[in-house]
Amino acid sequence: MSQAPYTVVLIVPTGLGAAIGGYAGDALPVARAISQICDRLITHPNVLNGAQLYWNLPNALYVEGYGLDKFAAGCWGLRPVHQNRVGLILDQAIETELRLRHLQAADATRATLGLNLTDYVITDAPLNVELRTAASGASWGTIGNPGSLLRAAQVLIEQARANAIAVVARFPDDIDSKALEAYRHGQGVDALAGAEAVISHLIVRNFQIPCAHAPALMPLPLDPKLSVRSAAEELGYTFLSCVLVGLSRAPQFVVARNNLLSPSSSRDIWAEEVDAIVVPATACGGKALLSLSQSGSQVIAVEENQTSIMPVTPEMLGIKAMRVQSYLEALGLMVAHRAGISADALSPNLSSLHRLSLS
Repeated sequence: MSQAPYTVVLIVPTGLGAAIGGYAGDALPVARAISQICDRLITHPNVLNGAQLYWNLPNALYVEGYGLDKFAAGCWGLRPVHQNRVGLILDQAIETELRLRHLQAADATRATLGLNLTDYVITDAPLNVELRTAASGASWGTIGNPGSLLRAAQVLIEQARANAIAVVARFPDDIDSKALEAYRHGQGVDALAGAEAVISHLIVRNFQIPCAHAPALMPLPLDPKLSVRSAAEELGYTFLSCVLVGLSRAPQFVVARNNLLSPSSSRDIWAEEVDAIVVPATACGGKALLSLSQSGSQVIAVEENQTSIMPVTPEMLGIKAMRVQSYLEALGLMVAHRAGISADALSPNLSSLHRLSLS
């Protein structure tokens, strides 16, 4: 009898200043490594997006954060696909030249990678994205015209038959910001990440289809002291390429288990099939982790990936977790877990069994 597919969820929360995954796709090496020792890797755009850099992981499922929370809670399933028709929304506020740069990037993914894109839509009003920083230091943001975003998405879904949506919104340029300088030097928090999450959450919540966002920004001046972890964002005029690649095979959301006998339902993935969830040890307050920790999934907390904002450990929430020092150690733990081997058996200090009292 064949074993069930070994399924791992990898989470690096957005906007908390994670040492690994808090920058420009720098958690992608972690995802690549984990994908080699599991059958199915479920993760989110913050992990896989690297501006113009990306990597094809055939067994990885690219799931937007709101959809991941719904999946972890058991409300939605994930249905793998061979290909999506990706619709593109461009913010009316994007300047003509910068808009053309993004359209050329989209055409390049069609010609070079063979992606299936629909015609694009420009919003009927500027989205007016504003960036915010919470008192804790976490990044977030607002959209001044959410209705314009939703109308654009509806046109793509109804007229162009898009079943995944990429959004490019004009973000504020803040070249002189001390926070931006710190981020480019490998410190602090990604100031864009919180607002990006708001944009994609809005579309996924309203239309239940995959969505991801790429900010439109003017290129920054060269910085000889640029951090290695921030370097991917300095390569060109747009971050759109990785978003289109991710959405091209992002799983569709199954919002009900009504027709369990249909051929496609046999491919659907539900929360109870998750074997392990890997998170930074100080970023354990997210909805997905809280849900999956109640379902019997093995929680693996990586101590080396510290977050600089709002530290929440598994112990603070009463979550039973295996703490490991590094992602390398987490890989070893998952290999043993998949093989059905107790981690204790790999230690030289294996203790004897103790007798339990019946009284």
